[in-house]
Amino acid sequence: MKRLFSLLALAVIIAISNCTRVPENNDPILGIWSKAVFTEDNKGQNITSERQEWIFNDAFLGRYHSYTDDKLEFYTDFGWSVSDGIYTIEYRGTDMPDAHVTLKKTEQPQTLAQQDGSLFATRE
Repeated sequence: MKRLFSLLALAVIIAISNCTRVPENNDPILGIWSKAVFTEDNKGQNITSERQEWIFNDAFLGRYHSYTDDKLEFYTDFGWSVSDGIYTIEYRGTDMPDAHVTLKKTEQPQTLAQQDGSLFATRE
């Protein structure tokens, strides 16, 4: 009787573990996207670089980094979703506004554009 219950428990564990697989996400936004801006002072002597980086993963989550002159200034996690080709990036727990972007597949390199058509980020 003990063997029967052990065998039954093992079968239940195997059945449950097979039913809880996360479906594979092959969304084209997956990967690293970035945007860099270079500014110089009014005398043209000091050049400052500002870089933003978004890392999208397949669990609809990601990590945002902001650098100034190669120094990490800020980072946070974000959630993302897609509906009708519009990606929404939500920076939960921060005062950063949500971003709504679209993927421009025809251009090389691939870019993400904001709703007004301006550049949001470029694929690395």
